Amino acid sequence: MDELPQLNPAQQRTLSLLRRSAEPTVFDSELVDDLRNQSNEAFAHFADRLDGRTLFVTKHTLSSVHDCEVHFLAPDDFEWTPARARGQVAHKAIQLMLNWRGEPSPRELVDDALARLGDEERDFGRWVAALSPGDEADLRGQAVERVSKFSECFPPLDVRSNPVTEAAAQWPLDHPILLRARVDLVIGRPQGRESRKVIIDLKTGRVSQRHREDLRFYALVETLVRDVPPRKLATFYLDSAQPIVEDVTEGVLRAALRRTLDGIHRLIQLQVEGEQPIKKPGVSCRWCPYRNECSEGQSYLRGGDDEIDP
Repeated sequence: MDELPQLNPAQQRTLSLLRRSAEPTVFDSELVDDLRNQSNEAFAHFADRLDGRTLFVTKHTLSSVHDCEVHFLAPDDFEWTPARARGQVAHKAIQLMLNWRGEPSPRELVDDALARLGDEERDFGRWVAALSPGDEADLRGQAVERVSKFSECFPPLDVRSNPVTEAAAQWPLDHPILLRARVDLVIGRPQGRESRKVIIDLKTGRVSQRHREDLRFYALVETLVRDVPPRKLATFYLDSAQPIVEDVTEGVLRAALRRTLDGIHRLIQLQVEGEQPIKKPGVSCRWCPYRNECSEGQSYLRGGDDEIDP
């Protein structure tokens, strides 16, 4: 019999926070039915206001519209940089790690991830393929740091825990409004109506309420898609080697639904019905294209010290 790996203190702490309790987590089927009925009723109303358009709703869309609406409507001048791309490469490398036979080094995983991403026919793949030697080395170093931190502080995952990376979900099947989620890491699977899934997002930087709201949105989509809510949500902060864990409850799911429906309502007002956006200075001021001409944003940036990993 293979000897079980010895966990370091950080891995043991993570395992303790994510482990199932002795009491099974089972949600009433009436709760799931009620969440779906409320969603269907609201979506039918929203669809009448879309003027034939299709609306894709993601965690980023909701976070953006609930933050500064002026920034949300600003022209998208996004460009890839090694700092912005490190998460994409690290996530791909971690995906490979969890399915790799043997014990590859973080550098081997990152190199393989870069090669695979560079072969993809999309904007990010073409950007990776065209990197200069210096930018490629910069990106490799930053991604290796992230993968190393994950391997050092996250417990090894047994295949029986059914780990899945970049797990995608969409609800409903066919509608002008679609909720879309793509989760960094999912562990476990439901057994009957017992909730056993843990949804995990990987982050660097400081703790942010946005991260918690993102996970609650994931939990809502998971519930609508599969009828069984996850049991826990965890934002794993690689720099601190520690997850912030939240149990999924009825209140969490209902709050996520209210926030999602409020966000969709405001999206339609802004993008379809021509409502004027409201300026809300906050952490998004750091990467807003209007930050140099916005007095409210400049005031926030002078006084604020909040940082998050976008």
